[in-house]
Amino acid sequence: MTFQQQIQQGIPRELPQPKPYETQINHAPKRKEILNEEEKKLALKNALRYFEPKFHAELLPEFREELEKYGRIYMYRFRPDYDMYARPISEYPGKSLQAKSIMLMIQNNLSYAVAQHPHELITYGGNGAVFQNWAQYLLTMKYLSEMTDEQTLVMYSGHPMGLFPSHKDAPRVVVTNGMVIPNYSKPDDWEKFNALGVSQYGQMTAGSYMYIGPQGIVHGTTITVLNAFRKIKKSPKGGLFVTSGLGGMSGAQPKAGNIAGCITVCAEVNPKITKIRHEQKWVDEIHENLDELVARVRKAQENNETVSLAYLGNVVEVWEKFDQENLKIDIGSDQTSLHNPWAGGYYPVGISFEDSNKMMAENPELFKEKVQESLRRHAAAINKHTSKGTYFFDYGNAFLLECSRAGADVLAENPTLGREFKYPSYVQDIMGPMCFDYGFGPFRWVCASGKPEDLQKTDEIACEVLEELMKNSPVEIQQQMQDNITWIRGAQENKLVVGSQARILYADAEGRMKIAEAFNKAIKKGEIGPVVLGRDHHDVSGTDSPYRETSNIYDGSRFTADMAIHNVIGDSFRGATWVSIHNGGGVGWGEVINGGFGMLLDGTEDADRRLKSMLFWDVNNGISRRSWARNEGAIFAIKRAMEAEPNLKVTLPNFVDESLF
Repeated sequence: MTFQQQIQQGIPRELPQPKPYETQINHAPKRKEILNEEEKKLALKNALRYFEPKFHAELLPEFREELEKYGRIYMYRFRPDYDMYARPISEYPGKSLQAKSIMLMIQNNLSYAVAQHPHELITYGGNGAVFQNWAQYLLTMKYLSEMTDEQTLVMYSGHPMGLFPSHKDAPRVVVTNGMVIPNYSKPDDWEKFNALGVSQYGQMTAGSYMYIGPQGIVHGTTITVLNAFRKIKKSPKGGLFVTSGLGGMSGAQPKAGNIAGCITVCAEVNPKITKIRHEQKWVDEIHENLDELVARVRKAQENNETVSLAYLGNVVEVWEKFDQENLKIDIGSDQTSLHNPWAGGYYPVGISFEDSNKMMAENPELFKEKVQESLRRHAAAINKHTSKGTYFFDYGNAFLLECSRAGADVLAENPTLGREFKYPSYVQDIMGPMCFDYGFGPFRWVCASGKPEDLQKTDEIACEVLEELMKNSPVEIQQQMQDNITWIRGAQENKLVVGSQARILYADAEGRMKIAEAFNKAIKKGEIGPVVLGRDHHDVSGTDSPYRETSNIYDGSRFTADMAIHNVIGDSFRGATWVSIHNGGGVGWGEVINGGFGMLLDGTEDADRRLKSMLFWDVNNGISRRSWARNEGAIFAIKRAMEAEPNLKVTLPNFVDESLF
């Protein structure tokens, strides 16, 4: 069968042969035992409902073995035989170009070059899933190959509910992930519902089909690192940045450090992913000996080098060793997946990677104790460095939150609403007031032709648009504009592409609309092929996350999720090709509600109309919420937006004279 025929087939009519467990692939750790016998029976019945009864007797023992061995039913037997990667859009079967673009993005999320655990359909973050099992993938791709522009596919936590009659301006796909009742959003609830096969953790851009590899965060990380050095009034040249995590989005950190021009030390316990990042040239060197690492850092400091060093081991050892050696750390953070601390997101110091994985599955209570013990040591070592002048920030991965739950010394001496911890989140100090409040966030695009020359052309178009906009930009956003022009000029040179021909830059509503409009015109002229637009959920709007995206909201509303829901509803009727809304993201299940979108530009007038309507709302929805919280940058930005668009009328806050109190 051809690739197209396999897609159109969906779940095979005859059972494929069982597939061997490929040990060279980076696999998800075994999930902990959480179901009782009755629930295991239910999980098996839930899995078997995808298949005709005549196959149940053969599949039942196989699925039972997967559930016992891995804690989940992945249906490995049904993994496709074809290579998994983003093909040119023209190679996908179907009646709808929009649907083909979604197939492309799904396969990009599951590409071996991109996905963290590809055989378990997990893209990043340890548990950020595109689907729960391979039957869901096969059915979804089949539905997309049959869909017309008069239908909408409804996705229910990885499960394709089916195609429903719709219309051309409706989203082609509506995605929800993990939208459980709030009282059932604790970590063990996720473990149970996922094991039952009824819900999944879509992370942010995994279950939204909008992940573009580590590049998706490298730009924001570069801006964060640059501005962290600006805050301490030091040049990145010869400066030392210490952090951890190389797995999914965290893999962007060493590359971002190189672009910013500093010395980066990034610890990672997983040897496979460390090797992959080195092979992808996202990290320059791998070190396994702490003494050698110290010597290498000193040499880099003396020579003002720009270099990224991976330490294959636990980051706690790095913080403690650098303290003993009196090695000055300028800026520090952490980007392990602490939203998922008990299932592979964070590994305890003093226990090997292999033993940790075993303990995680067989003795989860002891594993939790060891993780919390490690977090207390981790925080204590950081505190020693900050007392010497290190600038430390939480990278929105729930590091400080989990440290506080572990009893670590991270709480502020005099806490205030929104400033409970002794260290800020990077959104509070950098991304919120400098970018999000002004409408700047991660605007993404993917060249659906798969041609590198199309990506180069779009880079040039985006740069021209930004340079033209900067000529008349107010002084308040000149720095943001310049940082993005510098970024896009160096994008090709920095070799950021992993998987699809994708790019990211930070732009405000005006920038996003103007760039998208220019792309659509270029497509119409035949200069480039179709382009898929999107963004990270980590943006101005779309995500309500009290310890990350909305952590610089101080009016008491940071625990509300109205904005994320408004965002996805508004995007749906303003022309998005697909929309998504999730419970959970970078800070954890039950800790955030986040929404995203994808939009296909095909050179048509319809695409031009949709992009202007949707992108304006997608950004200004968030600015209006931030302005109501009395964020001064957002008040400036929303007033500017109202001047540009007479139909926009936003309620502005009045300020209260503090002396009245």
